[in-house]
Amino acid sequence: MFTVTYGGKGGTKLTLVESDEHVVVRTADGGDLQLAPLSAAARETVDELETVATFKRAGVEVLRTTARKQARALRDEARAILKKEPAIQFAGRVLLDKASEEPVVYTENFFVKFYDDQSTSACTRLLKSYGLEVRRPLAYARNAYFVSAPENTGQEVFKIAQRLLDEASVELCHPELVREVRRRAAFPGQWHLKKMTIVGKSIDAHAKVEAAWAVTRGEGATIAVIDNGVDIDHEEFSSPGKIVAKRDASAGTDNPRPGQGDDHGTACAGVAAADGRFGASGVAPAARLMPIRMISDLGSLEEADAFQWAADHGADVISCSWGPIDGKWWDPRDPVHNQKVPLPDSTRVAIEYVFTHGRNGRGCVITWAAGNGNESVDNDGYASHPGVVAVAACNDAGKKSAYSDFGNAVWCAFPSNDTVPAQTPGIFTTDRSGASGYNRGLASLGDVKGNYTNNFGGTSSACPGAAGVAALVLSRNPELRHDEVKDILKRCCEQIDPANGKYDAAGHSAWYGYGRLDAKKAVDLALPAQPQAVVVHSTVQDVPIPDLGTAQLAVQVPETSPLKAIKVTVDIEHTYIGDLVVSLLPPAAAGATPVVLHDRQGGGTDNIKKTYDTLNAPALLTLIGKVPKGAWTLKVQDKEKLDKGRLRSVKLELSF
Repeated sequence: MFTVTYGGKGGTKLTLVESDEHVVVRTADGGDLQLAPLSAAARETVDELETVATFKRAGVEVLRTTARKQARALRDEARAILKKEPAIQFAGRVLLDKASEEPVVYTENFFVKFYDDQSTSACTRLLKSYGLEVRRPLAYARNAYFVSAPENTGQEVFKIAQRLLDEASVELCHPELVREVRRRAAFPGQWHLKKMTIVGKSIDAHAKVEAAWAVTRGEGATIAVIDNGVDIDHEEFSSPGKIVAKRDASAGTDNPRPGQGDDHGTACAGVAAADGRFGASGVAPAARLMPIRMISDLGSLEEADAFQWAADHGADVISCSWGPIDGKWWDPRDPVHNQKVPLPDSTRVAIEYVFTHGRNGRGCVITWAAGNGNESVDNDGYASHPGVVAVAACNDAGKKSAYSDFGNAVWCAFPSNDTVPAQTPGIFTTDRSGASGYNRGLASLGDVKGNYTNNFGGTSSACPGAAGVAALVLSRNPELRHDEVKDILKRCCEQIDPANGKYDAAGHSAWYGYGRLDAKKAVDLALPAQPQAVVVHSTVQDVPIPDLGTAQLAVQVPETSPLKAIKVTVDIEHTYIGDLVVSLLPPAAAGATPVVLHDRQGGGTDNIKKTYDTLNAPALLTLIGKVPKGAWTLKVQDKEKLDKGRLRSVKLELSF
């Protein structure tokens, strides 16, 4: 048994066990095992095994013995035969996720992050002492590295990772573990955009998208679609300036076009942002499209690279219609339903980089497909990350799609297909041009040219639909932060299927989140009505922040009306903001307790120039309704040695 820790010392532990039935095989050239030149005995062995997973980027396949009796002996015999073959680089044992019994492939690579106060030389010195080679430092986190162990280290990587994590200077460390990535489409026209009649049936279960177009069509916003490739030569992506910052994160090139059988990404991109000039419109047809191909396996470093690329190259919204393998939605006994797939620290840190560095610090909005296993999304560390928007699927009757995942993390729902009986075949969207994609050229499947498909679906389709709505919101108001957009997506929702949705007192349903997205209401909320009066008071003064000391600035407020809203803008120069605690102290007469705005986050990052409000500092809600008259004090405490700074200014924006 092996354990991997995500989240640092004391974090979540993933348990892996060795399989008696599986063999992982890599050919010498990294190609298809079925095409490898094998001896007759080896070919017979391969033919007796069942292929259960393929990891294209790692160049390996996982095979399983079909016989349950004497499985371990058959496994070992197969390994012994295959290891003798010149065309086979290795034939090894396989580890399984203990809960789901799904194969997990480990490499001899690691993600390592040291604490921010460590020097580069100290980091590299420790890595060298473990015999690890730095493949490259990671730009999206301080003191983070992708490193590799010597060849043939094998399962010893788990012990090395744990020993490294136990080092006092190491914050995060885990081996690179990859799982088979699953594109979240399920079951084979644009009724999701407006009410329409299809095959004589009136379908009125849409997201009010066409109504939103009277206000905005997504102009100025950019949607990044991370998937298995996009047909950037498609007619619906051909408007001037449509495609921007294209990337293949797996290959490290600027060619995101799909490979053979990689049809999923083009359909997702069409749901989000197709031009709507020829055969299909996206939810945000005037938005720019950033296609990022990522065919690497779940948990790979390239997964993290894709997010960094999106943030660094101007994405406003990032759509992710992929994740861990889904259980069989119709079979509650499927052991995959029990799997808990944690988010690797390497990917988590990259996602948090997106929230803090994307859009000039406002953060990119990330929408994620909830999943198609009719199981709890809360077990999926990707879609349940608290910063992302987890999107469930609802059908053309305004009910839960049978396969759609559910749980506390579901934020909203968007129209998609369903299993039989459904009134429509699915969502009409772009397909790979010609006979390459889902539709090989049949009108019954979309169009005779094969450029469109009418049966896309799953939460794979719901996710880019929600991404399109987020793009419409940011087109209307580009100044919004990512968390403000997420809040708008919550407030715009229409509660559907109340009898079965079981919305709680907070308006949340495990099936639908806060309900089905209403795009028109979302763009209306993007420019909220201003309060009757907004008053600004500020103090500008250069106050030193001594090492292990305190600095304060006071702002005098004369108003006696109760507060309806408050924003606090601070300008602090400091070379290590992880040393600082920043608090707002209301006047004693207000009868309110101090509010902590910043509590030693950010490590070695320089300076705090930020506006706090009730969304990013919820403790400010305690001040609503209070009479603000008196002296308000911003207090900055330096809690560690070495670094100094200056408190430049504080501004209060009060609404009445």
